[in-house]
Amino acid sequence: MNGVLPAPVREEWPPRRSSRAGCPIARRWTVRADTPGLDRTAQVLRELLAPHLAGLAPSPEAETAEAEAAGAKTVGAAEAPGVIRLVLGDVPLRADALGVAPTGESCPDESYRVEADEFGLFCLARTPVGVFRAAVSALHLLTAAAADGADTLPCGSIDDGPRYAWRGLMLDPARSFLSPDELRRVVDLAALYKLNVLHLHLTDNEGWRLEIASRPGLTADAAQPYYSAAEYRALQTYAAERHVVIVPEIDLPGHSAAAPRAYPGLGTLPRPSSLPEGAPFTPPLDAHDPGTRAFLVDVLTEVARLTEGPYLHFGGDEAVGADADAFTEAVTLARDVIRRAGKRPVGWQESSRAGIGSGDIAQFWVDVAMMELPETEQELHARPELVDAGYTLRTCDLLRRFFAPTDGDLARIVAGGGRVLLSPQSHLYLDRPYDAAVVPPEQAERARRLGFAYRPRSVAHTAGFDPAAYGLRPENVAGIEATLFGETLCCFEDLTTLLLPRLAGVAEAAWTGAAPSWDEYRGRLALHSRLWRERGLTWLPTTEVDWR
Repeated sequence: MNGVLPAPVREEWPPRRSSRAGCPIARRWTVRADTPGLDRTAQVLRELLAPHLAGLAPSPEAETAEAEAAGAKTVGAAEAPGVIRLVLGDVPLRADALGVAPTGESCPDESYRVEADEFGLFCLARTPVGVFRAAVSALHLLTAAAADGADTLPCGSIDDGPRYAWRGLMLDPARSFLSPDELRRVVDLAALYKLNVLHLHLTDNEGWRLEIASRPGLTADAAQPYYSAAEYRALQTYAAERHVVIVPEIDLPGHSAAAPRAYPGLGTLPRPSSLPEGAPFTPPLDAHDPGTRAFLVDVLTEVARLTEGPYLHFGGDEAVGADADAFTEAVTLARDVIRRAGKRPVGWQESSRAGIGSGDIAQFWVDVAMMELPETEQELHARPELVDAGYTLRTCDLLRRFFAPTDGDLARIVAGGGRVLLSPQSHLYLDRPYDAAVVPPEQAERARRLGFAYRPRSVAHTAGFDPAAYGLRPENVAGIEATLFGETLCCFEDLTTLLLPRLAGVAEAAWTGAAPSWDEYRGRLALHSRLWRERGLTWLPTTEVDWR
């Protein structure tokens, strides 16, 4: 079992009884650029892979014993260092990824080949990003073999390339702030699983997390941490070197209470008379109001200026209290400002109700069936996570009515010629609680308090996500993106507990375009706990997997 995640398209390994020498694992490893122009790629890979390659090196005692046994004059000379060689050149697979490239250009060629022989691993691709992906797979081969107790890696090869061009993860620092160092750790994790987008939900009712020079009041509260413009730029540089694009989100017109809290003069919409008394209500921004329009133009233009990548997400979800006219005005304004600033707008699926055209991207996340809302008292009491969150049958009915239009959003996006970014709540919302039946006792307390009021699910459930289940034609797909909203997070360890091991399953679906066989997949997944431990990450060792 080679342990590469996501699974490669094609692999060739010799029979177990082959006489061909294998690649020794327990030795010192280095990454070397054998093609001019790959020096910086090699340096970034050395930094990214360092915790894992160091873990493969034999102990000084073992090196001394080997050297003495071999009669070597120098300690450590008994085994030549292993080399992960980086080379630009032709490979068998051709680039054919579906969807929208996060870089904004035509889909980059990420196809690669990895060959293992007794001297090390040879990473070949036509582009630097392909070489980078190859080196990550080379690492997986080595560490998985070590986790499986092997002394050598068989000589063989893999050929690989992605099914979808956009393979993302959304995080929510608006509700649960993540320091720049913590975000860099997530970027590294994304790169280790060939994800290439980090979507940051930077604003919500709870907080505003990005410095806007023309609107300093947004980040004036000393108790509310935020990213300075310099920190945001530095994060983008760090991510880009790992082939991850940062997509910022400024959520509007709903989920925007942080803005009028900082600037009370902003115009907002009144509570609608149709909203039942007692139902929660946060006034959306009113894009017809001149002061609010000026604010949105300032903010979106400045975020576009600060952003290196080609995309800017404007939200557009759950705008409770915005009628069709007010909602259309806000979405149209946001798209226009973002385009004038030289970026491509992205919105949640609800934005399609304000019109959608060819090439527009809408992020699909929910329909009524996906919400699994109880219809009887018996069904409600069978869902303790809803009862504990204060849900009643009336609450469920209000939610059903509010979300009823979502049942038409996917068809509306497709009919308008838009692109669908698949993030279905059913599988790709990683703030979904873990099923208690798969949580080990030592993690039970943390797992109980983590996750939104969705039906708890197993890790196997997430790994069963099938992108083809939505019947989308290739020209209507933008890509795949998991999300993790931060309502229940208290620390970075909470975040990684919800991410791992489920993020690997999302990466598998996004790269391969299909759900794996669970029995086969969990065998590969079992070998990856070594990587997470070497990075000092907290994770949930689900009882569904025999971890190594």
